[in-house]
Amino acid sequence: MSYIEAIILGIIQGLTEFLPISSSGHLVLVQKLMGIKEAGLLLDTLLHLGTLVAVVVYFWEDIISLLRRPWQRLTWLLFWGTLPTVIIALLFKDLFEELFASGSTLGYEFIATGLVIWLAERFREGYKRLDDMTIFDAIVVGLLQGVAILPAISRSGLTIAGALFVGLKRNAAARYSFLLSIPAILGAVVLQVKDLAKTGINQAGMEIGPMLAGTLLAAISGYLAVRWMIALIQNRSLKYFSYYTWFLGISIVIAQWFGKF
Repeated sequence: MSYIEAIILGIIQGLTEFLPISSSGHLVLVQKLMGIKEAGLLLDTLLHLGTLVAVVVYFWEDIISLLRRPWQRLTWLLFWGTLPTVIIALLFKDLFEELFASGSTLGYEFIATGLVIWLAERFREGYKRLDDMTIFDAIVVGLLQGVAILPAISRSGLTIAGALFVGLKRNAAARYSFLLSIPAILGAVVLQVKDLAKTGINQAGMEIGPMLAGTLLAAISGYLAVRWMIALIQNRSLKYFSYYTWFLGISIVIAQWFGKF
């Protein structure tokens, strides 16, 4: 893999991890379109590590607070939001891996992502702050995050939508979604490192330079995406992301019908 290809994948991973348009769906799509077959598990792990660094840097003060007072209310909200995701990931691991490998459902999943975001925007402004959020609310968001393990279902899109569905204010919905991404991304990295330990770290057959470049760009673009989304969701509608994912999804479905994808 060249530096250009790794950088492109890094930027896509960073931006789409936190925009409600699905990072994994875009990575699968771009790799298919560009004919990239050598990205492998190692690069995927490093790209996720890059986005983890991005969200940790942005929410550094919240993380310090959680470390200093680990049993505060927010800790439990993150725990109950993460638990359903873990259960779903373990129960359907083989199915998710098969769908990632085939890419056969990408179009329909992009369409579904757009539909959920559009529905969330139909709700009125919520009234709950994070302090008002209940365990039930966290579980609902966590279930949607579990569904978002599917390749082209956006994790940020579904978790922000879920938070809006249960009545959170828009800024609180975005904050909870991005904080919830930290254990989700960390868990994905840990599982991938475990798989790398079995297959061997050199299985990707790539030079370290392009991988580090992609990781760095994933971190930088991810940080910018988080900042932009936090500002955007407070003052703008997310429905335009629905239009984008619908267009992308319908295009993929049509291409699949004609055997072009």
